[in-house]
Amino acid sequence: SRMWPFFIFFSPRCHLFCTIYRHCRSTMASSLRILSSRSILRATSATASRQWSGAVPSSSASSAPISFGMQYVACSTSLANNSTSFRFKSTDTSKESKAKILAPPMVYISGEEMTHYATKLLIEQWIEPHFDTSQWESYDLSCKSRDDTDDQVLADAVDAGKRIGAIFKEPTITPSAIQVQEMGLKKAWGSPNGAMRRGWNGITISRDTIHIDGIELGYKNQVLFERHAVGGEYGAGWNEVGQGTLLTTYIPKDGGAPFVVDKRDLTDSHNVCVVYHNPYDNVRELAHLFFNRCLEHKVTPYIVTKKTVFKWQEGFWATMKKVFDETYKEDFLKAGLLDRSGGDLQHLISDAATMQLIRWTDGGFGMAAHNYDGDMLTDQIAQVHRSPGFITSNLVGKSDDGTLIKEFEASHGTVTDLWNDHLAGKETSLNPLGLVEALLGAMTHAAQLELNAKPKDKEVKNMHAFVNNYTTTLRTALHNTFRYGQGTRDMCGPTGFTTEDFIAKVAWRLNRYLAQQTEEQAPPELKEEDLELPASKLKELDQKALMNLFEKYDKSGEGKIDFKNFSKMLLKMGVAPKKQS
Repeated sequence: SRMWPFFIFFSPRCHLFCTIYRHCRSTMASSLRILSSRSILRATSATASRQWSGAVPSSSASSAPISFGMQYVACSTSLANNSTSFRFKSTDTSKESKAKILAPPMVYISGEEMTHYATKLLIEQWIEPHFDTSQWESYDLSCKSRDDTDDQVLADAVDAGKRIGAIFKEPTITPSAIQVQEMGLKKAWGSPNGAMRRGWNGITISRDTIHIDGIELGYKNQVLFERHAVGGEYGAGWNEVGQGTLLTTYIPKDGGAPFVVDKRDLTDSHNVCVVYHNPYDNVRELAHLFFNRCLEHKVTPYIVTKKTVFKWQEGFWATMKKVFDETYKEDFLKAGLLDRSGGDLQHLISDAATMQLIRWTDGGFGMAAHNYDGDMLTDQIAQVHRSPGFITSNLVGKSDDGTLIKEFEASHGTVTDLWNDHLAGKETSLNPLGLVEALLGAMTHAAQLELNAKPKDKEVKNMHAFVNNYTTTLRTALHNTFRYGQGTRDMCGPTGFTTEDFIAKVAWRLNRYLAQQTEEQAPPELKEEDLELPASKLKELDQKALMNLFEKYDKSGEGKIDFKNFSKMLLKMGVAPKKQS
């Protein structure tokens, strides 16, 4: 068939594509029309390359011009089959070298498989062009690294996290018996999470829904969850035993008399005995974190236990309720956040909580629960909201001096199926939203810790402001990319972007948004004498008399008084400062 080449150029100002190759205009007039970027996106086939969308968030006002290269779509049209294929490449020809901001100290824990690959790409394209990350401390918690170091790398990472206080962690693998053989490991290394929670005096794991402005997900408004970070089944001791008697004996540390907590006769020939405990000393701290966050995000709090059956869980509810009544109830009532819960903090049996999570899709609530219940319930929240990639997972602990330690990670795993596809040379489309939220959370906390340590340091204050603006701008670029229909395939279907294309598209949009915020030169720093008098003060003064007085001593008539005349004026008024004896 006969092929007619033509080119479409894009003007960032008018957001319209215009055909300029006049040779084919008359031939193509019946089949082409001027399209907005979103129209072209809808018109292209699944194999079409990605189109540029030129909208800029209204909040990113710019006083400095930005130089973009000519963006074009090279098309070829077959007159025989009336099909059109598009190829696109966006460029930014602004070559200005900008000084990077020195990122504050942070612990970076790397994992493996698909999430490690994707995080490496977004660090290279989103973070390193803007930040000097030389103060980050990196620890490789891949199975091979843990095996090669006999898990010393995990101990080092925990020590670093305790010292620095801000941690980003990629998803890691806890190897199964089969993976131990496949990877040739010495042993099945346990989950690093337990060591981290113990080493950082873990209080809670905050798992919240992630929302994209303009896109409706499972919950319309945010849902918060606090999962007690310690105790329960995860730290259990167990063994397989036969017939006999099991005694659980408590031996007081203060030398008091031991006593039996539980005694039971085992009559089966095959039994599994499990012993665990729930440490409650930090539940008050969990309560303060939870209720403060619920107030900040304007959501209604609920406490979840199974205390009607598991009587030992009563202490969790009692402590949470006591803290609430003593410190927070009035604030929640004033904010109207208890209207949906009958004017008080409500307790939910875990079975009921399971049902409400499905029903309360308007969101706007928070829950706090024990370790295991929290794990199960937040998995359900993730499924209602779309997937584990749309909720956060942030461990909050406390250092010996009382400083909050915060570790941020995605709530999903290493995404092995996509990694296998990647190794096989197939296209993948990983949504990095959870990874990005974790990384930005860690960077924001690191900046806040640095500011807390040096509140008067001008460079630190500038860094803190830059980090906050950067994280906000990156979220906007990321969310807008989804909204323009340029997201990954879990959001946009089979025409969605690949892992690499999506990360590149967000990087391009991020750079545009940041560039539009850049001043050509720093604004002047004003001192007190440069400022106008407040209007309230001016009302108290006789401005005409002031002007007459000024003109009397302004001998040159140039609107200023020299030192000689200034001294005369002060002497005349009797307010000239005198030497101290």
